[in-house]
Amino acid sequence: MTRLFAVCGLIAAALASAPGVAAENPAARPANGLALTPPMGWNSWNRFGCNVNEQRIRGAADAMVASGMAAAGYEYVVIDDCWHGVRDAGGNIQPDPQRFPSGLKALGDYVHAQGLKFGIYSDAGERTCGERPGSRGHEFQDAWQYAAWGVDYLKYDWCNTGTQDPHASYLTMSDALRASGRPIVFSICEWGNSKPWSWAKDIGNLWRTSGDIYDHWQGRKEYMLGVMDIVDLQAELYPFAGPGHWNDPDMLEVGNGGMTADEYRAHFSLWAMLAAPLMAGNDLAAMSAETKSILTNREVIAVDQDALGAQGRRVAKNGDLEVWARPLSDGSRAVVLLNRSAGPAAITVRWTGLGYPAHLPASVRDLWQGKSLGKSRGAFAATVPMHGVVMLKITP
Repeated sequence: MTRLFAVCGLIAAALASAPGVAAENPAARPANGLALTPPMGWNSWNRFGCNVNEQRIRGAADAMVASGMAAAGYEYVVIDDCWHGVRDAGGNIQPDPQRFPSGLKALGDYVHAQGLKFGIYSDAGERTCGERPGSRGHEFQDAWQYAAWGVDYLKYDWCNTGTQDPHASYLTMSDALRASGRPIVFSICEWGNSKPWSWAKDIGNLWRTSGDIYDHWQGRKEYMLGVMDIVDLQAELYPFAGPGHWNDPDMLEVGNGGMTADEYRAHFSLWAMLAAPLMAGNDLAAMSAETKSILTNREVIAVDQDALGAQGRRVAKNGDLEVWARPLSDGSRAVVLLNRSAGPAAITVRWTGLGYPAHLPASVRDLWQGKSLGKSRGAFAATVPMHGVVMLKITP
């Protein structure tokens, strides 16, 4: 496949003048200035897979506003795989006319009219994971099309890529997005195979660190991983995250029915501690009050969105009992006491593990109960339910 000759000259000129594109000196390539806190939104895949259409995406945008999700900070409405139709005679990608009869420009306009942002999906190979047309050989042409549709976010997958080099393929699309003239958050979905955290900081805004999540506490299922399996893969990646470039442990499963409420609270808490993108993956229009209360907990979200952008890390482990901590911009610490065992257990966080002196008095607040627990000196202990967490903010 080839790009349109008619736009080749324009693309070359745009690329040469695009901010942040430094082909002769890649080391000097600046970031795109987007996603200074982890992106928050909704993606269609975890709940609906390929069963996407115009009505479903409009309904998700409506529900994001009506449910209070938008007010809590969620803003991106992202169509994942299977929106694609065929390329026209000029090679321009078109949406499936049966699923999206009004076109994606009209859909993007609808999402924007709700005060939200519009996201889309493609693949670095010739075909997507769902066997729709990928972007290989059409990167600049597709980026310009997305910009014309009003796209604000691109998730870029890694199926059917053969012998392609991930760094080169993602750099090409990154340059194409910059040359499009529209600010578009770039989500790299390469599953962590080539350790993108080591090379993608100035190419994308977030990069997947593992295989796909599935709605299960722990255990692997083909190429998919449970929540705890993914958490373990994040433990040593904290040096690579920061404003504009985030480790992505995949989308949220909260509310999809495969875990308990305690497990979902643990899932959401740990994603917040990891400074992970918070991309809901449930049916927003049909979520329970309990699911909504988890996804819209303002105090937990504030940890995820903290301006310091420091990813949390595991600071203590005793078998299935763990302590995770994250420094916040006001000098306090967010702490998760995680119980992976099959029964309730007492877990203690010690100030020395948080970088505080042992004698320091500090206020303790429970973020799920939404209440202050008074002051403690040197340590704090709590009983944590099985497969659950106690999430705290500790402020000297």
